[in-house]
Amino acid sequence: MSGSNPLAKILALSALAEIVTGIGLAVAPALVVTSLLAPVTSGLTLSVARVAGIALIALGLACWAGWDRVATGAFRALLAYNALVAAYLIFLGTAGHLGGVLLWPAAILHMGVTALLLFFRNAETSRTTD
Repeated sequence: MSGSNPLAKILALSALAEIVTGIGLAVAPALVVTSLLAPVTSGLTLSVARVAGIALIALGLACWAGWDRVATGAFRALLAYNALVAAYLIFLGTAGHLGGVLLWPAAILHMGVTALLLFFRNAETSRTTD
């Protein structure tokens, strides 16, 4: 695939975003959790957030294929992750359970990445079958 493949770029940016978010959760979990959901009230929350951060770093590294390559497994993993996180954040926001200043921007970002992944995958599939 060429270096101008938009799907590869979306996958790469999504992988990098998860690595950066994971680093944030691992290094400053209280700041990230408070910004997304609610003030941190327990040490257990911080521990779980750090483990989630480590998992996001691993997800990002596993899905990194570079700026010009599309790996099917990376596509599936990042599509599932972004769609499920968007749905969950929307649930949290609409159910009134939790909500920090970054909850809705994060939900919209994950919905946008999901839409872009689907759009560019469909465009790529249409191009290869023509």
